[in-house]
Amino acid sequence: MKLIDGKATAAAIRSGLKARTEAFEAKYKRKVGLAVVLIGDDPASRIYVRNKSKACEEAGIRSLNYYLPAETTQREAETLLSALAEDGSVDGILLQLPLPRHLDAKRLLAMIPTEKDVDGFSAENIGKIALNEQGIAACTPRGVMELLKRYEIPVAGKNAVVVGRSNIVGRPMALLLLNADATVTICHSKTRNLREICMQADLLVAAIGKPRFITADMVKEGAVVIDVGVNRIDGALCGDVDFENVKDKASYITPVPGGVGPMTIAMLLESVVEAAERSV
Repeated sequence: MKLIDGKATAAAIRSGLKARTEAFEAKYKRKVGLAVVLIGDDPASRIYVRNKSKACEEAGIRSLNYYLPAETTQREAETLLSALAEDGSVDGILLQLPLPRHLDAKRLLAMIPTEKDVDGFSAENIGKIALNEQGIAACTPRGVMELLKRYEIPVAGKNAVVVGRSNIVGRPMALLLLNADATVTICHSKTRNLREICMQADLLVAAIGKPRFITADMVKEGAVVIDVGVNRIDGALCGDVDFENVKDKASYITPVPGGVGPMTIAMLLESVVEAAERSV
């Protein structure tokens, strides 16, 4: 079993981005800019935004954080997003989810221009990925693909099983694997014979949001196991994979924490830098 170190890989990516942002600033006389909009006081979102800001600083990206109260109206949120969409110094816009219930998240996300949609959530970007065209991919699935590439784990021709079908991870993950010539099966809560399907996987991606859901009897000997889940049990983080019992069957496996998680922010930063470079 080889451990896939997402923390070290993400650090290497951020280091490489620093050189690119410095070159961009020297040539165009401005910093690469990311605007993050947080509405409400969700504690997890605040921590995530703080981590993003810290990572931006390390990579030489100007982070503009907008903290709006939970009672912000739809019109106020739309006004801000409209201004950021037109601001030439802002290369990427990130609307932190979840939003307060009275706000129309779908409408607000649609206000972010496709070229500034660094989360890769827009219908146009997802459509481009589905058509295997150049588009901004969702950060977490993109991070998984980057880990596979850097660890020289072949994907083409492999049986890949994705457990989970969310728009943020499962669906785009399946599309990226398909674009990389894997044979892809998507499983979800209504899937029958889940264990048997998972047992066929050369590459198993767990993104179902249930702690230690993937057990050793669901994993083929020598499979590559990618754990996207982040769950908390008795104050400790764990993934969707029963790591201690699965690790001895896997050829490669990502830990939680320290696996896919750090890659999500690293890929966000890379998407922002790429958006800046395309804009000029």
